[in-house]
Amino acid sequence: MMTDLYQLTMMYGYFKHRMGENKAVFDLFYRKSGDTTAHCVTAGLEQAIEYIEQIKFSEDDLAYLRELRLFDEGFIEYLRNFSFTGDVDAMPEGTLVFPNEPIVRVTAPLIQAQLVETALLNIINHQTLIATKAARVCQAAGDGTVLEFGLRRAQGPDAGIYGARAAIIGGCNATSNVYAGMMYGVPPRGTHAHSWVMSFPTELDAFRAYADVFPDGCMLLVDTYDTLGSGVPNAITVFRELREKGYEPVGIRLDSGDLKYLSQEARKMLDAAGFPNAKITASGDLDEELIWDLRAQGAKIDVWGVGTKLITSEGTTALGGVYKLAAEEVSGKMVPRIKISENPAKITNPGVKTVYRIYDKQGYAQADLVALKDEVYIEGEPLTIFDPEHTWKRMTLTDYRMRELLAPIFRNGKRVYELPDVQTIRKTAKAELDTLWDEYKRLHRPQLYKVDLSLPLWNLKRELIEKFRSQQL
Repeated sequence: MMTDLYQLTMMYGYFKHRMGENKAVFDLFYRKSGDTTAHCVTAGLEQAIEYIEQIKFSEDDLAYLRELRLFDEGFIEYLRNFSFTGDVDAMPEGTLVFPNEPIVRVTAPLIQAQLVETALLNIINHQTLIATKAARVCQAAGDGTVLEFGLRRAQGPDAGIYGARAAIIGGCNATSNVYAGMMYGVPPRGTHAHSWVMSFPTELDAFRAYADVFPDGCMLLVDTYDTLGSGVPNAITVFRELREKGYEPVGIRLDSGDLKYLSQEARKMLDAAGFPNAKITASGDLDEELIWDLRAQGAKIDVWGVGTKLITSEGTTALGGVYKLAAEEVSGKMVPRIKISENPAKITNPGVKTVYRIYDKQGYAQADLVALKDEVYIEGEPLTIFDPEHTWKRMTLTDYRMRELLAPIFRNGKRVYELPDVQTIRKTAKAELDTLWDEYKRLHRPQLYKVDLSLPLWNLKRELIEKFRSQQL
């Protein structure tokens, strides 16, 4: 029932016209919406799999649909026995994906493939967006540790939980979200709030009380009153007391003010007091832009707590993923389908497709090739690729390696894919990002990565466009 009404009305139309069992192929992909999504880190496949495996209409669902007075009893009865029996191929989570490449390919009876559209887009769009934002934040942080702190600012509980999962995939080291930590086996992290300090007679009393409870994990928030005048000096006092008891402090947290200046001065004070290993954590409306600037200015920050602007993906509020029909069975034969638009960016790539990533001899990603599924490529044979819009831009490769990006997930409605854990996916994403040259990963105006169409696919697309145009004359 997590679907748009028009999915159900289309399903009903297919049912009435006896088209529902015709096989169809749909592609889920995204269109470029700016530098922030010049490349994306795929995420959400695990939840998409869970959704497909659990699809069913309960008696309460059917009763509600009956009340809408849109569907006859034959269709209601069909839904009572509904299950997904098709095939799904997808890029494993953590894979780098570029605009207009199929992230998920659904091959199923038309009526089934239509129903799953809304949920798949909701799941994949959201988590891929947050994983991508997290990857940018972690890139800006360099060797620093990044913590996801966004639950309280997320747009609802699900966004907070699944957003935390996606943030870990994108590269974050830990999360403040305890439930996400429990669900996905990722470490939860946190210190204390300003309210803790305000609840004691003095700041020093508050710090001592916290150190008494957590002597092995003492991270003190030092900006409640006066960061350099009292916060850091009081923290140093407590750190000395901890050391006398045989414990070493974790460090301090800065949540406001000029983080560049405060971190530099705090570092000097901590080092002079004999605590060079005490970490400085910063939080407070951070994002990749501010982190990049602070590091460029010499801020002495070891750990970055990023909340609102990560969990809401500030700057790019939606991925813009779409789900389009690519082929359909007609009289027992799969016929390619294409969507035509006056906006060239919205013209789809027809047919049953797959995606290959081409690597150079150093192991760096050189280009992606979107091709028809039945095309055959042999590594070592010369391969000519070309820009699908500016066809004079072409190159012939001889020393290269190819990898198909879509993996089988479901076959005949049964899952054939083994789900990795979140930490494994995180490692996959990092390894994927490491295959990109730095110029493709710039935060602003990155070099455009090559995503080309194979010659057979390019020819098919041109033929269908010309066929459509001739029909309009």
